[in-house]
Amino acid sequence: MMAPDFLWLHLKEVPAFRALLRAVEARFYQGLEMPEPVLDLGCGDGHFASLAFPRRAWVGLDPEWGPLKEAAARRAYRWVVQADGARMPFPSSFFGTVVSNSVLEHIPPVEAVLAEVARVLRPGGFFLFCSPSHRFVEFLSLYRLLRRLRLPRPAEAYGRLFNRISRHDHCDAPEVWAARLERAGLRPLRWWFYFSPGATALLEWGHPYGLPSLIFKKLFGRWILAPWRWSLWPVERILRPFYEEPPGLEGAYFFMIAQKEGGG
Repeated sequence: MMAPDFLWLHLKEVPAFRALLRAVEARFYQGLEMPEPVLDLGCGDGHFASLAFPRRAWVGLDPEWGPLKEAAARRAYRWVVQADGARMPFPSSFFGTVVSNSVLEHIPPVEAVLAEVARVLRPGGFFLFCSPSHRFVEFLSLYRLLRRLRLPRPAEAYGRLFNRISRHDHCDAPEVWAARLERAGLRPLRWWFYFSPGATALLEWGHPYGLPSLIFKKLFGRWILAPWRWSLWPVERILRPFYEEPPGLEGAYFFMIAQKEGGG
């Protein structure tokens, strides 16, 4: 069976910069082993899970009630739960899979969340997550330009600003995350990088161009007012080569698969 066109599915519903990143990530879940029950940690509005997960997840958990109401209306999960990821209201060893897609980088006390992930996973269960890597700032186009112009201080200031706009508390190498996981009792199995400098530049400059979509969302409850091929094809044509890029030896992001120790 052919995989869905995740780029188009995202592009017709969310801003272009978010559509590209989430479409690339959605492809990673296809064919992955995801034993049930599945918990989506930091699920937000449920849009990503409704498109990316092969089956409907059991539980979507998020600390914010507003996005959870959208997730419930979208029927992305069997249940939605409002709770802090460091204090999850579930019994130990309950879930077969925990997914956290581009969430952990926004959580300052992330070690407490990883400990909870290990607690609620059953032995042998899988933890799937992705995060910006240590190369994120280096891949930003304006950062690279300022460095080429031998302006290191403005470059570093821009990197800090963009991380603040993106609400990034962590942009770490996979090896740093692997050490955190092992301390929590989760064994890293494999990871891969994605998002080239070109893709990252589109993400970077897509933020200001996405401001009208933010206005539409607040006024009309929708990010995209004209979700049709004829209106979106110019953007789709620009994004598609980057959507189709294979994972590389380095990238602005990485995807990791870990397993709770004690499985057969």
